[in-house]
Amino acid sequence: MRASSGATAAPEAPAGWATLTEPAIEFEDVQKSFGDNRVLDGLTFAIPEGRISMIMGPSGVGKSVCISHMVGLELPDGGDVLVEGQSVPAMNRRDLLRMRTKFGILFQNGALFSSMSLFENVAFPLRQLTDKGEAEIVEIVRRRLSDVGLSEAANARPSELSGGMRKRAGFARALVMDPRIVLFDEPDSGLDPVRCALLCDLIREIHEHSGGTYVVVTHDILSARRIADYICVLWKGKVVEAGPMEQIFQSSNAFVRQFLSGEPHGPLGMA
Repeated sequence: MRASSGATAAPEAPAGWATLTEPAIEFEDVQKSFGDNRVLDGLTFAIPEGRISMIMGPSGVGKSVCISHMVGLELPDGGDVLVEGQSVPAMNRRDLLRMRTKFGILFQNGALFSSMSLFENVAFPLRQLTDKGEAEIVEIVRRRLSDVGLSEAANARPSELSGGMRKRAGFARALVMDPRIVLFDEPDSGLDPVRCALLCDLIREIHEHSGGTYVVVTHDILSARRIADYICVLWKGKVVEAGPMEQIFQSSNAFVRQFLSGEPHGPLGMA
């Protein structure tokens, strides 16, 4: 992976980390602007395979834009994004659609269809994207609802569910295709601290049981301490520091220390 020009160099990871796993996703000198606003400015980092990784940073630094690039909803103005070694910008439409089947995505609000029951919401990808029979679909959906503790709510509509239940329902749908990579776009958004902790525990529990690569976009420090194996901290379109969770929380970088501690004094201001 190429080093980005001008990016703050990340400290070396502890011995053995680099050989622990192959990268599942790589950003190589990625540039992205929306009008005059440069969101990603030579972004270079890798997401380790088989781990729970967190992309962190203040609001507006491009965390969710990273997710859009991973699945090819946005393409970089420059640089490259690779998923399991394959360049996303170089893919044709057929390859892009095939690549997306590797992913499950939990959106901030769950992105459930209000006109469908919870069961129908979770079954939707299987019916749209596979040729599985109804009996198999029923078995898979029931299993995934059980995984997230929503078996008894299968016939409920999204409007009848609490915010935490909608998050869990979205998680069940993200898992229903048995994806190799699961993306979480600020899953803690709108949740109180207790329900946020419960969701984190559920994410960790299912990851330990099912494996795969999980990528969580968040600015919640408690969530990072609770479930992250690996953390990448972004600021001004670049990586400030990336590494195992314990290393990041012991960082000597002034920005990282301020962001993780929530102190008002430091490089990060209101602007």
